[in-house]
Order: sequence, then structure tokens, then C-alpha cells
Amino acid sequence: MLIHLSDVLTTEGKIRKLSVEIEADCFDNGAERFPITEKTPIAFTFTNIGSDKARVEGSAKVTFEGSCDRCLAKVPVTMELTIDRVVTSPEVASQEDEEQSFMDGWQLDVEALIHDEFVVNWPVKILCREDCKGVCPVCGQNRNERECGCDTFVPDPRMAAIQDIFNRG
Repeated sequence: MLIHLSDVLTTEGKIRKLSVEIEADCFDNGAERFPITEKTPIAFTFTNIGSDKARVEGSAKVTFEGSCDRCLAKVPVTMELTIDRVVTSPEVASQEDEEQSFMDGWQLDVEALIHDEFVVNWPVKILCREDCKGVCPVCGQNRNERECGCDTFVPDPRMAAIQDIFNRG
């Protein structure tokens, strides 16, 4: 969805409030796709803060379906987005201004802005719980459900020379 901002960018002191539905049904980070299971509309406030400048503020809550990075169980990932950006009119925006990749002339591309916010706020690690035990590297059993009894001992490679002495004798 595109929101035309020429009135806010050119009228000193202008404030405009708008509620916008998020159209996306998933987030694609280039490696994986995460379906959106719940979302609230974005409550935007556009405020003129000077000649050809406006502050874009907004908030929304989005829940994705992700996979635990340790055990691969499905996990809801909730993000509370708080948007606070300054945009400029196309007449004063520099060619190198990458911060405005979501602006197309006088129009704000809501989906591009939201995608940028997802990327910036994405968690480093998704876990089903803090003490997740993950999966067994031998048989693949989810260790949160039950222990499998596999031997997962990994010898210290620095001790390989000494181990060779014991194996020869």
C-alpha cells in the first residue's frame, strides 16, 4: 500500500493520523519464509518537522510461525514494531539516502517499510524455551521429549596423539 505524503511534507505543522492494515501474509528473509499468524493494523502518525521533512511514527504487533533453532519445533514469534523514521521530500532527498528505500517519490510504501522493520527487529535466535536441549546429533531425537541414550561423546582432538599411543599398546 502506498500513502501519499505531499501534504504532510509541504505543510508546516501538519499532523496526519492513519490506521493501515498490513497486507503481507508472510515474511521472507531470503533464506526462509515465515507465515504471519496474527497482526494488528499499523497506527501511523505523520508529523511535519520542518521544510520538506516529516516524522513517521507507528506501532503494530505481528506474530510469525517460526522454528526453534535447537529442536525445530514450531514456535510463535511475536514482534512489537515501533516505527520512528524521518522522511524527506523527493526534492531534497539525496541519491545516496538508503534510509528512505521505502519512499517512492512523495509516497510511502508501507510494505517496504514493514519489511525493513522486520529485518531490523528479527531475533538473533528463536527458541521454544530458554533451556531447550535441541536434537540428538546421532539419531535426531528431540531431547525435550525424551532422551535417546545415544553416545554423543566427542573426543578432544588435541588428545589424538596420546590416544594413538593407547590404541597401539
